[in-house]
Amino acid sequence: KGPAFTNILLADEINRATPRTQSALLECMEERQISEGGVTYKLEEPFLVIATQNPVETQGTFPLPEAQLDRFLMRLSLGYPSPKDEMEMVLNRQGRNPLQAIGGLLTKEQLVAMQEEVDGTYIKESVVKYIVDLIAATRCHEDILRGASPRATLAVTAMSKAVAQLRGRDYVLPNDVREVFPWTIAHRLILSPKAEGQAKTAEQGISEIITQVPGPRMR
Repeated sequence: KGPAFTNILLADEINRATPRTQSALLECMEERQISEGGVTYKLEEPFLVIATQNPVETQGTFPLPEAQLDRFLMRLSLGYPSPKDEMEMVLNRQGRNPLQAIGGLLTKEQLVAMQEEVDGTYIKESVVKYIVDLIAATRCHEDILRGASPRATLAVTAMSKAVAQLRGRDYVLPNDVREVFPWTIAHRLILSPKAEGQAKTAEQGISEIITQVPGPRMR
């Protein structure tokens, strides 16, 4: 069995993988299984894929398929560390590698239990409609050639539930939806040629959508 038979799969610089490798990873991400030689192997739960991508370099890289991007729950841009954090990074490496001191934080059973708790988070019908309205707005925005898919609707719902739990609630508020929407949607959108020519970004369109689509009033 290869490296994909794990609980957390880190794909470092995923855009350096060949299209064939990315296609194989697509089955892992969507079906939670690996097929080889006519035999299907189910992957053990939990199964998470965390990938990094360097957006600057293009030599020796391959574009990620749209279907694969759509299966990533969210995308974050780390940027550069603050001067304080960068100094701490250097000082922590004096005489030792801090990565070697990292230990386990929780068991896989605990992680599965946390996932189940998030799944059970209550979301009101009006908040679901708000999510659907936001997604629908990406499909008719003048700067967006291809809007978000129904899979994105499920992703925003899941992320909203997770944020609600992190905030100490067992129910979702519209603010939870607005908080996660940009990070969950931007990588799934394709801008129109006109918007790209004007150097616009998906985040700008998302910001306009959040401003224009009214949210429900919660009691």
